[in-house]
Amino acid sequence: MMNSQFGIAQTASRDSALATNRVLRNTYALLGLSMVPTVIGALVGIQLKFSFLAGSPMVSFLLFLGIAFGFMWGIEKTKNSGMGVVLLLAFTFFMGLMLSRILQVALGFSNGGTLIAMAAGGTGAIFFTLAGVAATTKRDFSGLGKFLFAGMILILVAALANIFFQIPALSLAIAALAVVIFSAYILYDINRIVQGGEDNYISATLAVYLDIYNVFVSLLQLLLAFSGERD
Repeated sequence: MMNSQFGIAQTASRDSALATNRVLRNTYALLGLSMVPTVIGALVGIQLKFSFLAGSPMVSFLLFLGIAFGFMWGIEKTKNSGMGVVLLLAFTFFMGLMLSRILQVALGFSNGGTLIAMAAGGTGAIFFTLAGVAATTKRDFSGLGKFLFAGMILILVAALANIFFQIPALSLAIAALAVVIFSAYILYDINRIVQGGEDNYISATLAVYLDIYNVFVSLLQLLLAFSGERD
């Protein structure tokens, strides 16, 4: 009887580990795929000199949030079907378009291309380091969730306030905090998959994609502020 129960427990544990590995593998594959429409969207935006209601920052910010949350709601609603992948890829194209604005600014600097490459390299280094830690450690980082969510809300409120105040130092502080918060989110989100807290690879991909996106944008903002060289 004991041997039978032990065998069932072993089988269940092995099946759980296989399911977790499958979610993680599929998440990485879809994450890589999601970068394609992001790059395409960014290139299209740069070519078209895309600007999202630049004359009205507040309306632009709120409209962006509305569209982004609409996409995320749709992705979560369809995460168990192929439509979830379609919506995710459409969302990443939209995010690429939004990314084009800061890339246009960067390319206006003489060393802009170098700074973009540095931001991409730094983001990659952060991701692979923290994802590696999250995937191999036995620690459960789920306790970070509440603190990270509070940090994200703080960033959102501060960014909204700075639309009115336009304080450069506050903008840099927001970017620096965003690098810390969303880097920690990479650790948290990958660890959730490994610990079995996230069993849908589309939802997991959306979360990790947003982490990477925000780290890249924030790093680029800091590099432009401290190392940008105008012609």
